[in-house]
Amino acid sequence: MIGTLVNTGAIIIGGFCGHLFGKLLRSRHQETLTMACGVGTLFIGIAGALQYMLHNDLFPNGGAMLVIACLALGGLIGEIINIESGFEKFGEWLKIKTGNAKDQRFVHGFLTASLTVCIGAMAIVGAIQDGIAGDWSTLGAKAILDLIIVMVMTCSLGKGCVFSAVPVFLWEGALTLLAGAIKPIMTDAAMGYLSLVGNVLIFCVGVNLVWGKKIRVANLLPAVVFAVAASFLPIVF
Repeated sequence: MIGTLVNTGAIIIGGFCGHLFGKLLRSRHQETLTMACGVGTLFIGIAGALQYMLHNDLFPNGGAMLVIACLALGGLIGEIINIESGFEKFGEWLKIKTGNAKDQRFVHGFLTASLTVCIGAMAIVGAIQDGIAGDWSTLGAKAILDLIIVMVMTCSLGKGCVFSAVPVFLWEGALTLLAGAIKPIMTDAAMGYLSLVGNVLIFCVGVNLVWGKKIRVANLLPAVVFAVAASFLPIVF
């Protein structure tokens, strides 16, 4: 669990630094930072997705059908379960328990930062490596990225971003503990499929940052499960 603890600690440090620095910024500065975070997140998602769609033997047809199918099925399941509402309720609970009941930005910051740092292959691969071989180098690299991301997000979206450390700890910690059971499922193909769909979801987070909340990204999370399942189908995407 060393990698999970390092990643969680990095998010807390980044959030703390961002909170201190954010107090020095005017509202227009924070708005510009939010736009910068959004544009940066958009390009991270685009670059990650295109890396698999254009330069990967897993997707001779580009993988567009995989993305559409997984997002459609995942979104339907997510809407039925209403995952986004669960995230928001947890954020509201955290807001009250941490004495931030008057912070109107808390839940939005928590949800946005949590989705940004939890979605993606690095969390899964790193947690499995940590659980199987005690190798936390991937999570260590992710920790540096997350520190910077959360620090900038906290400056613009508020201290709710700091508490993205909670879902990261729970998610990566659970994967580390279950690494032995998960490893046979997470083949190279499964990781490629997951990475493609995961990067599209990161792009969706960027859309919400730039243009306001347009997409219920949390309700699309089941798409990554369908992506992994699709990797075992005898179909070429």
